[in-house]
Amino acid sequence: MPNIRRDLDPGASPLDYFGFELRRRREEAGLTLGQLGDCVFCTGSLIGQVECAKKVPTRDFSERVDAALGTEGFFSGLVGLVLRSQLPHWFQAYAEMEARATYISTFQCQLVYGLLQTEEYARAVLRAGWADSLDEAVAARLERQRILDRAEPPLLWVVLDEAVLHRPFGGRDVMRKQLEHLLHLRDRRGARVQVLPFEAGQHPGTVGSFTVLRFDGDPDLSYSENYAQGCMTANPDTVKDCSHRYDHLQAAALSVEESAALIARVMEERYGDRHEPDRRAVA
Repeated sequence: MPNIRRDLDPGASPLDYFGFELRRRREEAGLTLGQLGDCVFCTGSLIGQVECAKKVPTRDFSERVDAALGTEGFFSGLVGLVLRSQLPHWFQAYAEMEARATYISTFQCQLVYGLLQTEEYARAVLRAGWADSLDEAVAARLERQRILDRAEPPLLWVVLDEAVLHRPFGGRDVMRKQLEHLLHLRDRRGARVQVLPFEAGQHPGTVGSFTVLRFDGDPDLSYSENYAQGCMTANPDTVKDCSHRYDHLQAAALSVEESAALIARVMEERYGDRHEPDRRAVA
């Protein structure tokens, strides 16, 4: 493999810094690419690609590198920054604020909210959106979800339009697992899902999906997005309007228990196991 890593600037990006440090610390340990690859259960070529900033490391890879090199969490601590840098540039500011929020309330009319997506569903969504680097985009989306595993996660309250349950991304198995995941959220502290049923009719969410972020000691923010950019604002009038719309949507939605029952019903009726009928002639 060409020795090009030394020419890269570690200050150019989080990915470049990760690769620069990986090479430096590997060489300090006296390991070849192949030897480190053996230690972390991958090829030396993959190690080289990460060192050359040609491949985005995963969290699992980073944790195994820390164990192999004895770097005491350096790479697993850095990988979060690397993965966040893979998000669309216009979305990165929102992701940073989302990670700081103490309360997240969101209405979604097209998709399951990103923090609640399974890996397979996220992959299907991002593929449909023509993501440039699919694996990296999926990894970045899953990295966002780590805020729900913190000791003090944000309170997350999601209202989904019923259409989200019926719009299949990735096929029947993917959708079934995604809806199962939503049902399992009943056991997670601080996460609640409500469904706005078709029967609700007209509602104030016709403007599209939006999110309100609340913080301890900082102004609330509202966020929405269009084709190629996001709009995040602390304008009091806009935040007030979004909050007011969300309150109405939450009131019109099914209760958490009723929503779970609807999700379970759609999961079985639309995405349940289907057996072909026995077409053999009956005497």
